Amino acid sequence: MAITSFPLCLPAIFTVLLSIILTCHGQLPHSDHEKHSIVPLFVFGDSIFDPGNNNYINTIGKANYWPYGETFFHPPTGRFSDGRIIPDFIAEYAKLPLIPPYLQPGNHEFRYGVNFASAGSGAFPETNQGMTIDLQTQLRYFKNVSRELSQKLGEKEARVLFSRAVYLFSTGSNDYVYPFTINSTVLRSYSHQQYVELVIGNITTVIQEIYKIGGRKFGFLKLWPLACVPYVRVIEVDKNGACLDQITPYIQLHNKGISKLLQKLQNDNKLNGFRYSNIDFYSFLKERMYHPSKYGFKEGMVACCGSGPYNGVLSCGGKRGVTEYSLCKNPNEYVFFDSGHLTDRAYQQFSEQAWSGDTNFTGPYNLKALFESKLS
Repeated sequence: MAITSFPLCLPAIFTVLLSIILTCHGQLPHSDHEKHSIVPLFVFGDSIFDPGNNNYINTIGKANYWPYGETFFHPPTGRFSDGRIIPDFIAEYAKLPLIPPYLQPGNHEFRYGVNFASAGSGAFPETNQGMTIDLQTQLRYFKNVSRELSQKLGEKEARVLFSRAVYLFSTGSNDYVYPFTINSTVLRSYSHQQYVELVIGNITTVIQEIYKIGGRKFGFLKLWPLACVPYVRVIEVDKNGACLDQITPYIQLHNKGISKLLQKLQNDNKLNGFRYSNIDFYSFLKERMYHPSKYGFKEGMVACCGSGPYNGVLSCGGKRGVTEYSLCKNPNEYVFFDSGHLTDRAYQQFSEQAWSGDTNFTGPYNLKALFESKLS
């Protein structure tokens, strides 16, 4: 697919946005004390977190065209939303500048963090292979950043910076969607539990590698109720729009498995200082899908932008093979902006709870406490 002119403008767009934010909010450190108090944000994952890395790879999984970004960035940046995504809000709350995509040309200011997330990616390299940046590759990019910062700051100062940083993850969803939508042979050799353990095993390796470099503070989103997301429901359209219930046991096992893993790592004497936030994206989204008016939305199950039943065909913007699509007048009334991603408003509601919610929603730390926590 031909790339539009938008990606060529991205470095300038980000430069302007960063300048405005930093100028207005005084976020650039001016003293050595302020420089040493920076808590960077390093972001890993999939389309929920991708700020535009996929603009720079050969894939149809892009959002660098209208109407993406229509309510905030003007023009689109590559974010799969009408506006901001979760890392944008978390960076704002943490008094950081917008965290740029790692692949953005000319991006070498890593002291505030960087975003490696890629739409379509999974913990398995085989998930949507060749069309995304898998989690292991994202880890390799982080290692590149760690070497560059070590050269700039010195080994000791860089390691301190990495220990202060927060590492935010949204990964695993595509590893479970992929077998049901693209390659059904993947699951045949495994039980539910075995497959989930493989996914979590890959994630565990990445956490351990980041820990070796200095990472201590990790944030994880629980997987969302994928069975009822508009683009997944399209698969079951001949069953009156039923949810794809076959996927739910995998999601439930994964969320339980990640919770056990994080608890285990925190209690591991070999991982001194490890702490985490495990954020309940599943319950958050399920509530808004089934009770949208309770949270100020009019529609929770149909996407604002797309085509087909529930606007569940991934055609928003008409650049992925299906040119026809519909677009709602007011994305703020919708939970979903396109067939598989949320609106700016929904992401903001989630980010506020992830930042300052209680332990029932985000525990044992919320993200605010994670950012503010000091290592002993």
